[in-house]
Amino acid sequence: MNTMARVTVEDCLTQVVNRFALVHAAVKRAKMLFKGSHPTVECENREIVTALREIAAGKVKIAEPEEEKKKKKKH
Repeated sequence: MNTMARVTVEDCLTQVVNRFALVHAAVKRAKMLFKGSHPTVECENREIVTALREIAAGKVKIAEPEEEKKKKKKH
């Protein structure tokens, strides 16, 4: 099994806009896993850690928050 020894916020921030988006995405994905969704990475961690591992690995699609979309349209 090829898993990271530990997942860090910095690992995840390469995949998301900011820490707020990371927290939002991790909670949403953890709830999906808790309800029975199949993980996209191999690990035997609790749902929140699995969600963070998926985000760090780029295995889940993170939708941009509406505020970020609006900012990009203005530029």
